[in-house]
Amino acid sequence: MDLSLLVMCVIVGVLVVLAYLIEGWPMVLSGLRLSGHMLETVWLRLILGLLMAGMVQVVIPAEVIGRWMGTGAGLRGVLVGTVAGSITPGGPFVNFPIIAALQHSGAGFGPLAAYLTAWGVIPVHRTLIWELPFLGPKFVFARLLAGLLAPVLIGLATPPIMEAFSRLFGARVSG
Repeated sequence: MDLSLLVMCVIVGVLVVLAYLIEGWPMVLSGLRLSGHMLETVWLRLILGLLMAGMVQVVIPAEVIGRWMGTGAGLRGVLVGTVAGSITPGGPFVNFPIIAALQHSGAGFGPLAAYLTAWGVIPVHRTLIWELPFLGPKFVFARLLAGLLAPVLIGLATPPIMEAFSRLFGARVSG
């Protein structure tokens, strides 16, 4: 069991105990029902995201990912990660499995950090569907210009930070 799963289990356990102490089993069951309703709305997205991640791993050879987004890809890898992150639609259910698949296939920390940052800061699909109609072209253009450097800078800064962590904590950090 990894640390994040352990922390989530502890938090769920604490919340269940709190619900029980506040109103007993009816509150616990109400929380379980609400969780089930949320699962109904996200289960298909989650499964599709995991399927997409698996397909990325088999369709795009690890050698290609390693060449274009690997540790030695440098600025090119960061730029590829930036473009890929900005054009990938969907929420965390889609993107985090894809990012994990890219990492498993040999993508380095820099390109992965650029991908994740671009997905959050300069997302093409959300910009066209939501931001442009609601906020107008001047704001969108200004924000995109300001945000374009973020994925590149973060992508370039992440590998040396990870290397420093590796030296500081004495454990090898892969990616």
